[in-house]
Amino acid sequence: MTGVNGPVEDLTGRRTVVVTGASSGIGLAAAVDLSRRGDRVVLVGRDPARLQSAGDRVRETCGDRPELFRADFAVLDDVRRLAGRLRESYDRIDVLANNAGAIVLQPATTVDGFELSMQANHLAPFLLSNLLADRIGRMVVTASGAHRSGALDPDDLNAALRRYRPMQAYGTSKQANILFTAEAARRWPDVPAYSFHPGVVRTRFGNESRLVALGMRLLPFRSPEKGAETLVWLANQDPSRLVDGGYYHDRRPRRPLAKAADPRLAARLWTASAKAVGIAG
Repeated sequence: MTGVNGPVEDLTGRRTVVVTGASSGIGLAAAVDLSRRGDRVVLVGRDPARLQSAGDRVRETCGDRPELFRADFAVLDDVRRLAGRLRESYDRIDVLANNAGAIVLQPATTVDGFELSMQANHLAPFLLSNLLADRIGRMVVTASGAHRSGALDPDDLNAALRRYRPMQAYGTSKQANILFTAEAARRWPDVPAYSFHPGVVRTRFGNESRLVALGMRLLPFRSPEKGAETLVWLANQDPSRLVDGGYYHDRRPRRPLAKAADPRLAARLWTASAKAVGIAG
């Protein structure tokens, strides 16, 4: 296989790859591709029936039955339990793909007291990654070009609730994804970390909204398999050929907007996020 930056080395062997948000869309497409390459994939999802169906899809396509772990990222105790179960099951997680995410159409507060998209898309994967940091070989984070609409204030992670706009709330969480990835690369030099924009992908996002569904029909969209290509590529490319902490689109490094590339803002976000989820900053 040849990548944009040269040949992709076969680093798979029999790695353990954990994919969150793996019940459908990009996560499931990535899990199928990685399993085909010989990786042992571990699927994490919220809905038991869809998670089971995703596991069947991987098995039918690749022959191996993946391990399935249920967790609702709207509940931080679920994330803590997930981390504990993964630690019990695997001495090493070669790749953690933080892919779970949601567009939340109405203002909602989680049981932990946070705006739902900020928790599901940022705080939950932040917590999971920190609880597994000593086991992770590399980290890939699904971000988005929607970070352009972000308005992150680390001092007020619930700011979106005061005048709720779904795409701004989503964009703010995606801005957080990019900043988190870059800061993780600085704090965890032994864990290569990358974020990426998958493009506009036809997934279950926005199924509840006729307006969003109409927008998805009008926008140039790509399949989940196409959207997952950069995730899979980042999971397999030799780190020496990648920018640690970098943001990618279509297997090329891209420059996010300044508000998603400010190291001081990233450090403030890390401190605020650690306090929010109750871990050392």
